[in-house]
Amino acid sequence: MARIDLDLAHAYRPDPKADSDYALLPLKMRFEDGGAYALLGPSGCGKTTLLNIVSGLLRPSQGTVSFDGRDVTSESPQQRNIAQVFQFPVIYDTMTVAQNLAFPLRNRKVAPDKIAARVGRVAEMLELSAQLDQRAAGLAADAKQKISLGRGLVREDVSAVLFDEPLTVIDPHLKWQLRRKLKQIHHELKLTLIYVTHDQVEALTFADQVVVMTRGRAVQIGSASDLFERPAHSFVGHFIGSPGMNFLPARVSAGALEIAGHRLPLPRAIADGEIKLGVRPEYVRLAAPGSTGALPVQVVQAQDIGTYTLLGARIGEHAIKARLAPELAAPTVGSSVWLQVVGEHTCFYRDEELIA
Repeated sequence: MARIDLDLAHAYRPDPKADSDYALLPLKMRFEDGGAYALLGPSGCGKTTLLNIVSGLLRPSQGTVSFDGRDVTSESPQQRNIAQVFQFPVIYDTMTVAQNLAFPLRNRKVAPDKIAARVGRVAEMLELSAQLDQRAAGLAADAKQKISLGRGLVREDVSAVLFDEPLTVIDPHLKWQLRRKLKQIHHELKLTLIYVTHDQVEALTFADQVVVMTRGRAVQIGSASDLFERPAHSFVGHFIGSPGMNFLPARVSAGALEIAGHRLPLPRAIADGEIKLGVRPEYVRLAAPGSTGALPVQVVQAQDIGTYTLLGARIGEHAIKARLAPELAAPTVGSSVWLQVVGEHTCFYRDEELIA
């Protein structure tokens, strides 16, 4: 296992000048030894590029990669001692499950008794023990991907195990089982794991720390709670949550908050100027008319989800959503209600960045 330090940028075109020329804008990042990390973001945000730079499949156009303080920028994945699990299973169909799992260890001349013990342990973790003597060719796609995961996890001496969207081919109802297994395996084996995904559920349930990326930037690194409660960038607020954070254009003037012609008290001092108010739908509440920190809105949607009612409303040209407890009577579409938007969970943004 290793502590991984990145201080780099990457562009696929020569002589980059504008931000749009970069696949990865300049970043400094550390993955601690034994940590579980996820790189989360939409397609094209740079997360796979970053993973391939860590693995050694791609050399950064600028900067360095260090493992435990040693510069490995020019080293191959083999020299870095990296294990990587890809989106689609990489296994040998003519081998049995046991032979597939043992292959990385046999290549490194590990003693047969140690191979048997390690294969047995990893197979048990992935619930493959009953299939060890079966040929891989006859197995379902999810079982083949389990083997691929096992091949990445079977080595004890790796610097890190990297996962590039490994659950894509897995049936949805089995994904939660494998996410739980990976979390359990991390706690037991204490490997450094870096997991790329565009699925926030995968990232937030697997990783201790999530790196949220957009347009080649790492805009926030934090726990699930950090990302939900205090998004450091408006993109994180949009991307994390279902639905994402509400954002309302606002102006601070003379110690008050102006939104769509309404003045609300500020909970703390903020410099005058244009800002955005951000509040999660989970923290928007129905309020009595004229309540402090509340706005009058018109209801445009009331959707019964079962465990909550999703209320859609508008104030002027701006939309706002609220997740209401199911026991509350949902307002009717077309009615006017007041929604509490300013409270202890409300965030404020200037130039898309959280105001500290």
